[in-house]
Amino acid sequence: MANYPIPVFHFSVSLGGGAPIGFSEVSGLSQEVQAIEYRDGLMSYTTLPLKRPGLRKAGNITLKRGFVQGNNDLYQWFNNNGTPGVDRRDLTITLLNDENNPVFVWSIAQAWPVKIEGPGLKATGNETAIESIELVHEGITLSAA
Repeated sequence: MANYPIPVFHFSVSLGGGAPIGFSEVSGLSQEVQAIEYRDGLMSYTTLPLKRPGLRKAGNITLKRGFVQGNNDLYQWFNNNGTPGVDRRDLTITLLNDENNPVFVWSIAQAWPVKIEGPGLKATGNETAIESIELVHEGITLSAA
């Protein structure tokens, strides 16, 4: 059996351990390690600075989905149902194969919304109304299923 790259269009998103929610796009599953450069006065002028790993940094995650009548759960999460503070949730983003079996699972720790955007309204448009939410978090882990 040949191994082929996995298509990206079949996935599920679960917020806080609940049932999967349909999103049309997930972006921002990125991480990086900041490099620390060091030089002292005894190093030769031709010597490049020493580089060591520094702090880890993860990008914000953006989720997009079709705007559905009567469903404003993302806005309620962003607004924290009108109470002060933030409602942190763990997310699970699962890439699925043709048989609906998990192939890769991204686990996002302690996510909470920092931005929500409603659909762009245009009288001459013919597109689906899309809402998006941007989340900050405290780390991503990737596991192969």
